[in-house]
Amino acid sequence: MPELVEVSPATHSQIASNVLCECHWHPLAVRAKRPTVILVHGLEGSAESQYMVGNANKLWRAGANVIRMNMRNCGETERLCSTLYHSGLSCDVEAVMRHFLAREHLQSIALVGYSMGGNLVLKLAGELGADAPPELHSVVAISPAADLAACATALHRPENRIYERRFVRSLIRRFRLKTRLFPRAFDYRRAYDIHSLRQYDERITALYSGFASAEDYYYRAAAARVVDRIAVPTLVLHALDDPFVPITPETLAALKANPYISLLQTEHGGHCAFLAKPDPISGDDGYWAETTLLRFILDHA
Repeated sequence: MPELVEVSPATHSQIASNVLCECHWHPLAVRAKRPTVILVHGLEGSAESQYMVGNANKLWRAGANVIRMNMRNCGETERLCSTLYHSGLSCDVEAVMRHFLAREHLQSIALVGYSMGGNLVLKLAGELGADAPPELHSVVAISPAADLAACATALHRPENRIYERRFVRSLIRRFRLKTRLFPRAFDYRRAYDIHSLRQYDERITALYSGFASAEDYYYRAAAARVVDRIAVPTLVLHALDDPFVPITPETLAALKANPYISLLQTEHGGHCAFLAKPDPISGDDGYWAETTLLRFILDHA
């Protein structure tokens, strides 16, 4: 069931910002008592991304309510807000969480984020700290881009340029659509001659999202700054062979030092992959991360 949630009110210069959530609810008689999971996608993903749908299927079969959240402008929702989305909008995740907590009187909620979404849920958990709602029972981050500056640097390496070009092309395509929808808000010329994610963030993200520069954005939007303050059970999955989302030694130390955080680092898994050999007998489909996060959420629900 699709539902729009307002995450930012209208101002004198901007329309209200709304995000589209794909909601899967169990019957009203049992809904509040079931664990509810909010899934947040990665950069240029959507509620229809494979990992979003795959996790939703597993969680639903296990008895959870599921909310597949589109970030601003994602899932063909560019008309629903006059702003861009970026890796620091943890406030949008919080708005969605509090909206459904209040309306459905939920007793247990979990946040799950992949890549950029992983940064968002970790950032929100850190910002909330000990003041997190008591109904927030767990947080899971898969391949979280918690060190944004390091990720932009890694993405620009020659061996990763194919990934970077794909992201940049998609971001520019979306920005050009925004310039057509909101010509007074955006200058289409800002997208000329951009060849890296850092250039895009310098010329577009920073300018239109209130940051002084790309580096200021990377610093202020990174979950790495606040992971030490997380005070709810949190699982972080990260592969050592992730090609463009590294975890810096400083962030790694902060994750390990926080008793609320369980860090699982694997030798292999790439970026958000974590595939294992399927086992037809047990019914394991080989999507190891999905199975692992499901177990963690149910253990804490």
